[in-house]
Amino acid sequence: MNDWYVTLRKPSFNPPNWLFAPVWFFLYVSMGVAAGLVWAKGVYHLWVQTALYHFVFQLLVNAAWSIVFFGLKEPFWALLVIIILLILLVLTIRWFKVVNKWAAYLLIPYLLWVGFAAVLNYKIWELNH
Repeated sequence: MNDWYVTLRKPSFNPPNWLFAPVWFFLYVSMGVAAGLVWAKGVYHLWVQTALYHFVFQLLVNAAWSIVFFGLKEPFWALLVIIILLILLVLTIRWFKVVNKWAAYLLIPYLLWVGFAAVLNYKIWELNH
């Protein structure tokens, strides 16, 4: 966490800072297993390629959120990015389910966390603008 984030006003439901690392570790392991299950179906299949394309694209948007929120210190623009991420994540889950339902299920905790993060992002923006 950078100095800027520490100074922000946060809502009462903001998790403690120490919680973020273990949650993201769990989510990235789940995401990796999910992507592996899809990949194992054969990357030459169009549906597998489409599912993995969505997966990689949402990962890039995930990284963009961190850059916009923490790097550029722009909670409003980060909120727009995380809304896009939520949409892309729903599409990714949909495509993963076409290929392997368990892979899709493994992304549900990630979807829930990103949804929570979107609400948190909104409240941080609201409290600090």
